[in-house]
Amino acid sequence: MNLELIWVLGLLLAAVILFVIDKPRMDVVALLVIVALPLTGVLSIQQTLAGFSDPSVVLIAALFVIGAGLVRTGIAYRLGDWLVDKAGSSETRLLVLLMLCVAGLGSVMSSTGVVAIFIPVVLGVAARLRIAPGRLMMPLAFAGLISGMLTLVATPPNMVVHAELLRAGLEGFDFFSFTPIGLAVLGLGIAYMLATRHWLQRSDARDESGAPRLTLADLAQAYRLEGRERRLRVRADSPLANQALNELELRKEYGINVIAVERQRKFRTLLLVATGNSVLEPGDILLVDLASPAIGLLGAYQALGLEPMPLPNSYFSVHAHQLGLAEVALPPESQLPGKTIQELGFRTLHKLNVVGLRRHGQALEGVLVDEKLKPSDTLLVAGEWKAIHRLQGLSRDFLVLSLPAEVDEVAPAARKAPYALLSLAVMVVLMVSGLVPNVMAALIGCLLMGAFRCIDLDSAYRAIHWPTLVLIVGMLPFALALQQTGGIDLAVHGLVAVLGEAGPYVILASLFAVTALIGLFISNTATAVLMAPVAIATAQALDASPYPFAMIVALAASSAFMTPISSPVNTLVLGPGRYRFGDFVKVGVPFTLIVMLVSVLMVPWLMPLHP
Repeated sequence: MNLELIWVLGLLLAAVILFVIDKPRMDVVALLVIVALPLTGVLSIQQTLAGFSDPSVVLIAALFVIGAGLVRTGIAYRLGDWLVDKAGSSETRLLVLLMLCVAGLGSVMSSTGVVAIFIPVVLGVAARLRIAPGRLMMPLAFAGLISGMLTLVATPPNMVVHAELLRAGLEGFDFFSFTPIGLAVLGLGIAYMLATRHWLQRSDARDESGAPRLTLADLAQAYRLEGRERRLRVRADSPLANQALNELELRKEYGINVIAVERQRKFRTLLLVATGNSVLEPGDILLVDLASPAIGLLGAYQALGLEPMPLPNSYFSVHAHQLGLAEVALPPESQLPGKTIQELGFRTLHKLNVVGLRRHGQALEGVLVDEKLKPSDTLLVAGEWKAIHRLQGLSRDFLVLSLPAEVDEVAPAARKAPYALLSLAVMVVLMVSGLVPNVMAALIGCLLMGAFRCIDLDSAYRAIHWPTLVLIVGMLPFALALQQTGGIDLAVHGLVAVLGEAGPYVILASLFAVTALIGLFISNTATAVLMAPVAIATAQALDASPYPFAMIVALAASSAFMTPISSPVNTLVLGPGRYRFGDFVKVGVPFTLIVMLVSVLMVPWLMPLHP
């Protein structure tokens, strides 16, 4: 062992210790590594900084942008809505569906990209169901890693091992060679995360913002909107058909306040926020706020030609990406106290509806249009989010007190959703077909997102999580440093010497363990490059089939569950899940042992050791 190797191993140990104690930040540790390696002469500056041009780093940056485009167009949140709708209030069902969706998508595209796309989805779902993000973020990462065990193209290590078989003059793996083992691991992974999720919620993992933010449901409850919401369809014979709302005076005459209109157009439903000039059409579904829940019992629906429609959930939660609520106060310099709500002309001037009023902390009920405002009153207004944001600029007469947490889920480019899906589909097809390298496919997807205006340049740059990229770039040079100083060769020769006389199952388990341990410190692709030749040579020395040995290396390279730096997938969820280094060790090490046991048992069964 030479001095340079001792120095590299010492630097690697120091970095791991700093990662464990979490001081300083991981990206700062990575920068220290970038500085230390060339100063010692182990690597040149060009070699150390090569990670900044590494295709995998560029790929990850591009996938951040793709994910942001899906968020800005509302696709990510619609997927979250689907998960919530299918899961209901069951966290168990949500976790199962989440892991199945991520693993399925990750089997045909980059798992890092899938996880990056799902992070905002999971954060939004966790906020709505009031679940700690940590209970879902690690299952998200584990599902992304397991997806690499489902198909040949799911992850680069699979392709590396496949290519090594071809170089040895052998036939490579089929597209679905990995699938039976991957499905078994996925099933065990779901069961394991269901059993261990209580480990992932620490008592000190508080939201950095302090107290929980108000939600639409909280505001609706505070102003007693619950029970007053209705969906009413305009019949063809209704006297309201083809009439403008400001001519009907529904609120004053019947206590019916029309908030928005659902209108069917070809293959989609439009949501139109009601204004005084809104003209109702036959077949429109009105989203209304009643002054009293008893209004429908008084024959008003029949007289107006309205038909009640099902409303399983609050329409504010169903249309939260477009329709919002905000609490508004009257500042001391306001000129509005003494005026009635009718005189304010909110619907005409601000395109917002006043749906609630609180005085001295108590919500008033009944028809409010003729209620005179007092300085201490607060109003609840409903309308499009952009109209609410405009109201924030009118500081003289209005003070927007609070915006619900759902404002973070507003999709500013919702109309571009089909183009975002098209861009994503082009990227996936290019990745699956192999027509261009993955990084080129991702960059093409980014350019399409920009060309279709799903995302702008400023949003694209903000979407990239630079600390994650710096961490990955800082750890990449270790693989080259270990190679140049002889560390890898030393480990390989030792492994062959020790295991030469052992049984095949012991050798398979040892190959898995060594591959997984090396993968703690260098990328799983680099690990596969180093270990695949060793696995095939070991099989040939034992006069055994090389396929189970090659397969075990590929599976172990994807089993990067043990630390947050084992894989970019883990690093991505580290911050959003508010995890510490030890959280991955506590949950990941036992699961890695489970995967090793399953692999050692199933691989020889599917691929006999002796042809």
